[in-house]
Amino acid sequence: MAGTRAAIRYAKAILDIAHSKGVATEVNNDMALIASTIDGNAELSTFIMNPTTGVEVKNSAISEVFSASNAVTKSLFRLLHENKRFEILSAIASEYNRQFDEMNGMEKATVTTAIPMDAALEAKVLAKILTFSNKKVIIENIVDPAIIGGFILRIGDQQYNASVANRLQVLQRELSN
Repeated sequence: MAGTRAAIRYAKAILDIAHSKGVATEVNNDMALIASTIDGNAELSTFIMNPTTGVEVKNSAISEVFSASNAVTKSLFRLLHENKRFEILSAIASEYNRQFDEMNGMEKATVTTAIPMDAALEAKVLAKILTFSNKKVIIENIVDPAIIGGFILRIGDQQYNASVANRLQVLQRELSN
């Protein structure tokens, strides 16, 4: 939990600096690349999380891997080096992306469907999203055959479950009472 709070504080500070310098979008692109690279590469993630690996080694490796990053992003690397906090880099990057989207009036919606979304289902989902949020929404589709049909929509801390599996569970509860 403390790592998450620290990641939020670091992300907010970097966003404020990037915004004041007019490079918030470039830093957001860097942070998206950092988050996806660390989360998608088990070796890099293990390397960063390893407490026996020295901070100097982590700093040189991260600086080398993300050498094309913006100066503000590189300043984050220096700060994490000074504070010996490289293990929260992925969390900082993800949190920066979330705060950047929030600052720009965008929100992420996760839509879980049994099959990949087609245009008709996407139109239904977008119509439902308008009842939850008036922000610009970015849709992420997750395919989970276990829901049988329909969709589950998550925006922030709200959820709308229109899945066949959920309807069957509700029906089962009603019939068993």
